[in-house]
Amino acid sequence: MNDLVKGFSELLNARRSVRGFTPQAVSQSELESIFTLAQRAPSNCNTQPWQVAVASGASIENLRSKIPAAFSAGEWTMDFPYDGKYDGTYKERQYKAAADLYDAMGISRDNKAARHEQFMKNYEFFGAPHVAFLFLPEPFGLREAADLGMYAQTLMLSISAHGLASCPQTALGFNCDLVRQELNIDPANKLLFGISFGYEDSENPANACRTERAALRQSVTFYD
Repeated sequence: MNDLVKGFSELLNARRSVRGFTPQAVSQSELESIFTLAQRAPSNCNTQPWQVAVASGASIENLRSKIPAAFSAGEWTMDFPYDGKYDGTYKERQYKAAADLYDAMGISRDNKAARHEQFMKNYEFFGAPHVAFLFLPEPFGLREAADLGMYAQTLMLSISAHGLASCPQTALGFNCDLVRQELNIDPANKLLFGISFGYEDSENPANACRTERAALRQSVTFYD
């Protein structure tokens, strides 16, 4: 294994979903370095169809106080439907990931109150000092959403390369109108999801969770 492959392997293994952050902020120069590297993400015809809003400081604290209250009151809106259902192997993986996470925190399956409390931490950004909201401008659709996904992975690898941690959160797309209002975002930009990031809180039990990956043969077929 050459040094480039070794370094890339270490970077990929360092990236995981972290659900507990310290309050320590990332400097502006480091933020700009992270997001400058993420701009190297590929996209169809190099259209780069993403708009990203990074909330820190007073902005994230304002959202941290307003989003949980709005969600609890049933005041939530989505730009993109959340209607996917998992079956078979995919459902098994979903259940296993949830079981591993709650087991790491010592939360039993029948403790619905504790599970709900943990879920609501999504809207507190798991204590992260920064959150990036990823928007898809109109009239882009499914193909461009794939480009946004490639950008998100590139961004998270950049975050990891800077010694930080992140967590991509579909749940952060459930309050699109509120986010746009608070950050003064053009209504033509449609919120897909968000990524909380910062320094990992290594003492948070949720961060002891490690999810598995399928064996290569379950996902990849080589043809001669």
